[in-house]
Amino acid sequence: MPVHPQTVSFLELLASWTAPPPDAGAAEPTIAQMRERIGAAFPVVRRELPHVRDLVVRGPDAPVPVRLYRPEPPGRGPLPAVVYLHGGGWVLGGVDNVDAACRDLAAAAGCAVLNVGYRLAPEHPFPAAVDDAWAVLASAVREPDRYGIVPGAVAVAGDSAGGNLAAAVALLARDRGLPLAHQLLVYPVTDTAMDTPSWREYGTGYALDARTLARFMDLYRGGADPADARLAPLRAPDLSGAAPATVITAECDILRDEAEAYAHRLAAAGVPVELRRYDGVVHSFFLLPEIFDAGAAAMEFAARRLRAALGGQPNRFARAPRPVA
Repeated sequence: MPVHPQTVSFLELLASWTAPPPDAGAAEPTIAQMRERIGAAFPVVRRELPHVRDLVVRGPDAPVPVRLYRPEPPGRGPLPAVVYLHGGGWVLGGVDNVDAACRDLAAAAGCAVLNVGYRLAPEHPFPAAVDDAWAVLASAVREPDRYGIVPGAVAVAGDSAGGNLAAAVALLARDRGLPLAHQLLVYPVTDTAMDTPSWREYGTGYALDARTLARFMDLYRGGADPADARLAPLRAPDLSGAAPATVITAECDILRDEAEAYAHRLAAAGVPVELRRYDGVVHSFFLLPEIFDAGAAAMEFAARRLRAALGGQPNRFARAPRPVA
């Protein structure tokens, strides 16, 4: 499929948003510089929700910040819930970068959403992010009253590196006997090999740069075994018994092939899974419905899958598009 015209426009915008200052020279940007730039990129208008609250969850080494969203006031009773893990290569991003998407997901799926501010590399290499993600997921399942959650109606979701973490903790949930209703994986990293055809075809000039992600992978992995299933879920010897899954991919994305390979392996292991590829678009489209029609469509598809898995109901916000600046 040809690149969508909206993708062409986005790539031009991305180049202007992330361009280094004129005096930066040819040096590779530092992590601090990249974090500052991503904080300024992707300007969006956030929808209002009746209940948004910041809290902390006890983590293995330090409290984990979490932002809780509810599409209806707490007094209306408990809701199903989604634990959401942001992308950014385990190095960039945070709760604020997916705030708008989490609000949209809460509204469209009729669920509470817990947006997790897990620790980032290189300050906190693997498995710190997995441990933080697990702490929040386990708390949501084991302490539903704290969050106003329907017991037994918890899913995990994430995009890119967050999709990697979502897949990893879904396998941990299976292994540790924690009931999990669903896993939503949006263009997830599933392997450490970085050698698929999509890596070679879309490695430069298509939003997510292969060299940058390889750099981030090294910072995150440190000296860990590249075949550790918490790092590379695709290398897990057995995927049977994992939670039912929805996998969303972008055609023009270096992560497309490994994400789709993971979906196929889940299906081969007997896990109910639905895979949907969006043609002509690039990494990050899911988070940007203001730019990509496919982003809005993918959000509605994801919400529909979550409602079916969790028993959630559309609410009065579900059909309202995100406000546009």
